Amino acid sequence: MGTLHYGSPPASFSIDDRTLAHVELVIMAKLRRRENLSFALVDEKTSLRQALWISSVTPLRFEYDAPMPEINRLWLHELVDTANSSSGLRIVPEPEPPAR
Repeated sequence: MGTLHYGSPPASFSIDDRTLAHVELVIMAKLRRRENLSFALVDEKTSLRQALWISSVTPLRFEYDAPMPEINRLWLHELVDTANSSSGLRIVPEPEPPAR
C-alpha cells in the first residue's frame, strides 16, 4: 500500500501502489505543464469523499511499498482524461489491456 503525502504539514492518503503509480504519472505530467488540478479521493471502506487542489506550490510526496509496476497505457489515458475534465482527476477502474 502506497501513501500520497500532500501539504505542510502533510495530509496522508493510503492508495494501492499500482494505482498510486498511475496517479503519480498523471499528476506529475500536469504539474510539469504548470497546470493545477483537483483530485477526488473516495475511501472505499467509509465512502468518505475528499477533494484536493494539487498545485506546484504545495509539497507533494509519493511513497511506495513495492517497486514501480508495469504501466497500463489504457488506464493512464483514462486517468488523464478525468484529470482534464471539469470534475478533475478521479480514480477509475483499471481496464483490461487488449489481447495480443
